[in-house]
Amino acid sequence: MKKFLLKISVYIVGVIALHVILGSYADGNTDDNYMHFAVPKPQNIIMGDSRGSQAVVSSVLGKKLSGKFDNFSLNIVQSPYGKIYFEALKRKIDPKTKDGIFVLTVDPWNLALHNGVKREEDFPEQKSPFKDMKFYSMSPNYEYLLRNYSRSWFKIYLERAEAGRSNTYLHDDGWMEVNISMESDSVKIRTEKKVEFYKQLATEHHQSKERMSALNDIIAYLQKKGKVYIVRIPAAEGITDIENKKFPEFDDIMKNVAFKYKIDYFNFSKDYKKYTYTDGNHMHKESSRLFSAQIADSILQSRKRLK
Repeated sequence: MKKFLLKISVYIVGVIALHVILGSYADGNTDDNYMHFAVPKPQNIIMGDSRGSQAVVSSVLGKKLSGKFDNFSLNIVQSPYGKIYFEALKRKIDPKTKDGIFVLTVDPWNLALHNGVKREEDFPEQKSPFKDMKFYSMSPNYEYLLRNYSRSWFKIYLERAEAGRSNTYLHDDGWMEVNISMESDSVKIRTEKKVEFYKQLATEHHQSKERMSALNDIIAYLQKKGKVYIVRIPAAEGITDIENKKFPEFDDIMKNVAFKYKIDYFNFSKDYKKYTYTDGNHMHKESSRLFSAQIADSILQSRKRLK
């Protein structure tokens, strides 16, 4: 029996050691979220959904605003404004932050809720990695891998960025870089599908009081740690039309929130023709760099007005 237990113990230790080694290779290729939990806690933060994760390039803001930024945006399922996202922010931010810059990207969808959802426990973000994660600055972050990585850990090593970046690569600063065909026919097909998706989404969703309340709570929390800016990111014409028809009051609501907290609201939705999109909803990475510079310039202009 002792020999058997010894052999089992050696096997278990070996398995654990193997996973420790494989997990150490986790990076921006591992999945679309891992790096959000494996970097030092930031003092300048970008929040939002997948539109924000791709459209706001942390390094561009950092260069123009002289500070390191972290894009803490996931997608409308995992990071809509709500209690879970708010609690994740509290764990994410550097507790020493006093003069941070916070860019809260908004659109009607990350402040909306499905008509069929009546209870908080049924909100889609209940399945977000934010729900149960405790550690946001561990590298490697074995908690994240154990809780959220369901594939073989050998894939972590085989698909590491050193061997070649994936088409969706999550940078250390949280920016999601997407490399995809921009041939006109491919873009047209993706855009048509996305427009149909949002037409259906519009019939099933309403503006959520709970999400608006969370946005207010987040702004109040962050104002104690620095300057807050609300930014509406543009989408292509087809999706913009859907948003304006379904949520015609959205911009007035955002203006009222900005007025309440005496902060700036930058609405770039009317500038949609200035940028190119991979699918009508998400900006192509080159446009993202231009757009991020525009955000930074708007913040700089706001600073000058206040002097």
